[in-house]
Amino acid sequence: MDKENKTLTVGFVALGCPKNIVDSEKMLAEIIEAGFLISSEPEDADVVVINTCGFIAPAKAEAIEAIQEAVECKNKGHVKKVIVAGCLAERIGEKLFEQVDGIDAIVGLGQRNNIGQIISETISSKTPKTFLTRDEFSANDDRSRLLIGPAHRAYLRISEGCNRRCSFCTIPSIRGRFRSKPLELIQAEASELAESGVVELNIIGQDTTNWGRDLKIEDGLPFLITKLEQVSDVEWIRLLYLYPGAISDRLIETIAKSEKIVHYLDIPIQHINDEILRKMRRPDSKELICRLIEKLRAAMPDIVLRTTMIVGFPSETDAQFEQLIEFIKWARFDALGCFKYYAEEGTDAAKMPGQAAEEIKQSRLEELMLVQQKIAFAKNKTRVGSRLQCLIDSVNGGSFGRGRFYGQAPDIDSVCIIRRCTSAAGQFINARVVDTKDYDLIGEQI
Repeated sequence: MDKENKTLTVGFVALGCPKNIVDSEKMLAEIIEAGFLISSEPEDADVVVINTCGFIAPAKAEAIEAIQEAVECKNKGHVKKVIVAGCLAERIGEKLFEQVDGIDAIVGLGQRNNIGQIISETISSKTPKTFLTRDEFSANDDRSRLLIGPAHRAYLRISEGCNRRCSFCTIPSIRGRFRSKPLELIQAEASELAESGVVELNIIGQDTTNWGRDLKIEDGLPFLITKLEQVSDVEWIRLLYLYPGAISDRLIETIAKSEKIVHYLDIPIQHINDEILRKMRRPDSKELICRLIEKLRAAMPDIVLRTTMIVGFPSETDAQFEQLIEFIKWARFDALGCFKYYAEEGTDAAKMPGQAAEEIKQSRLEELMLVQQKIAFAKNKTRVGSRLQCLIDSVNGGSFGRGRFYGQAPDIDSVCIIRRCTSAAGQFINARVVDTKDYDLIGEQI
């Protein structure tokens, strides 16, 4: 490691979803391994690396804003070089140079593990450089990360890419075909995380229910999570991003019987109208989805369900939207995220007739979220007086803590605010729910 690298500072900006967070954590570890120092204030670092998201228009706008801020710091003389990595870099490549003047390097997903070398090359280069490759980058080497956030929880990526071709989605074109991470590597990574103090593993992938199919493992996800249950010191295992049509009876039975897999599922549904689902190229139907919800609640009466919806999809009629609203009232999801449809370049849906006006999409988004808000608030009220096991994420001066019960995923859902919390972050406590505040629960430590 050269002398210059020991004193050169790198500011890192991590954007995007949990899958992108794992990439950021891996890159941070690579940067430290290369001998650079991580700065807590990116605007004053020698080099700024921005790991971008590029999934939909708002994510792209957020990324462009972060890049522009870094370039502005460079123009003021505070920063020497600006490097853009991640999904947006992979998606539009050299076009980023045209969108923001002042970028010094563009780094594709396939070059993630070379970020230390790339920083060195960029520092010594007088001209902008690209580090793009069309080779699919592997999720097999997520070990040895520098975790972002509390040390007691972590994301565990089990796959990369996606074979599903939803008509609105850019992910397959960005991250490539579906690839399962081999079992032995997942187990090794889980053990490594547990040894470092992680007690909550949040299982992620673009399509977690598809794990093992390319490895010729039948009904792979139930098999995998039974192996992960054997990892010592891990108390909670949470499953995110499950496709409804791929949730098997065996998977339901495995979760129901497990002492570690929390009764919480994140199941992106997107819509309930059969015609819209067909145009989205989703292999589900209203009948299948409703039957699945009933089956899950019969097997696990305490299950917490989260989903995601899209409103304003091309040709969505008032009647189809009302069907979606009625379904949400029936399903009573514990948590729900909703997106306006965005006509993303390169997707088949962007070329469909019947593109909705922005005001219609916004109006439908607001109506849907108001319906969901009433459901969520009412569900919270029913928890007042109950006892919950909570995992403490942070403590403020010994007066109150912020934690979560099993039905709250980190960085996504609401939290439990614990009054008179005497425990440290990373510990499990029992709390009595005494009140609610909007989406959050107010509890007192028992």
